[in-house]
Amino acid sequence: MSVQNITMPQLGESVTEGTIEKWLVKPGDTVKKYDSLAEVVTDKVNAEIPSSFEGVITELLAQEGQTLPVGAVICSIEIAGEGELPPPPAEKKSAVSTAILNAGVQKKQEAPQQVAAPAAAPKEARKDKVRYSPAVLRLAQEHDIALDQVTGTGEGGRITRKDLIKLIETGNIPTANDVAPTSSTVQPTVEPAPTAPQQQVEKAVAPVPVHPGDIEIPVTKVRRAIANNMVKSVHEAPHAWMMMEVDVTDLVSYRDSLKNEFKQKEGFNLTYFAFFVKAVAQALKEFPMLNSMWAEDKIIQKHDINISIAVATDDALFVPVIKHADEKSIKGIAKEIHELANKVRTGKLAMGDITGGTFTVNNTGAFGSVQSMGIINYPQAAILQVESIVKKPVVLPGGMFAARDIVNLCLSLDHRVLDGLVCGKFLNRVKEILENTNKSSTSVY
Repeated sequence: MSVQNITMPQLGESVTEGTIEKWLVKPGDTVKKYDSLAEVVTDKVNAEIPSSFEGVITELLAQEGQTLPVGAVICSIEIAGEGELPPPPAEKKSAVSTAILNAGVQKKQEAPQQVAAPAAAPKEARKDKVRYSPAVLRLAQEHDIALDQVTGTGEGGRITRKDLIKLIETGNIPTANDVAPTSSTVQPTVEPAPTAPQQQVEKAVAPVPVHPGDIEIPVTKVRRAIANNMVKSVHEAPHAWMMMEVDVTDLVSYRDSLKNEFKQKEGFNLTYFAFFVKAVAQALKEFPMLNSMWAEDKIIQKHDINISIAVATDDALFVPVIKHADEKSIKGIAKEIHELANKVRTGKLAMGDITGGTFTVNNTGAFGSVQSMGIINYPQAAILQVESIVKKPVVLPGGMFAARDIVNLCLSLDHRVLDGLVCGKFLNRVKEILENTNKSSTSVY
């Protein structure tokens, strides 16, 4: 008999941690190959971690609700054999690929055990040189929390933002008045005051009163993941915003003249949105800084142009990716939009469909919106909202009035990476491409 460790897999590009949403097994349970061990949620995807072995669960090393870094051991299994199992059969429905499955397995004899910090980690483990993240310091300052009296659940006993939010929600907040100060009390450095959006998000964790007639809707795993990613984006990326008005009269006329024949020939719709995605992809080639990401000590300018598009269902929002959009025709982009939207609505999105995005285009005009400010799809540097196309009276050269098809393009940008000058030039280039899209100059094939 031997014991194998199962570790937290990396469930997506740029994902560094995952939260154990629910254990599906307990110590002593016998599991078969590919049985699900736990439900895990990240800011990219929610998935079940399957077992690579047949054996008996010996120990669960993480608690439900605990967030662990990629590679941390979450449980151990006593097995009869040594070899890893072959990939799961094709009919097994799982969002976790074979590569992810193998990445989540760590043999004890190959590497020292990496035990996840339990919820009640001893305070002695972090007496010296304690360091706190800016988010933790902000929350502690706002709610007068004595950090030296808090037990952290992060790696090595580190105090996380979730630890403080839990204390705030329960009302069990340790303050400096609860204990006499000692020489070991940590004096954190003073951080800049949080901005208005940050204050609003931080204070939103206060308990909400429930009155008769109110309806309580449980937060789903997908909704929680969306919320976490949006909060992270607002907290870490200083958002700026700009809008540009675009005359797409010729584009509308061209598309409308093609749509019926195109649908009959290709079997899917030629949408306005495909033209916008193509224009953005072309402009990103000319202004690659918009296709970048913030990485603390450097900015990473991505080589591939992979456009994330937002697709909503009744209770969730997914952001599948059109890979190498700059290399595709308008028809090719329209086909991918159609296929990805179908995958979302039928629950067939795979891991590869939602990873690798470098810039997001959101079709808010589909809901009738004419102006909006999107939250950046972290860790990307910008998101473009394409609003409704509406008829407006426009003054033409010579002073004549005419009814024209006008659309607003609204760009949210990460001001750590981008400035107004380059974003203005990028947006103006998108405008130029769209205003010159017509029957004589543009092919959809």
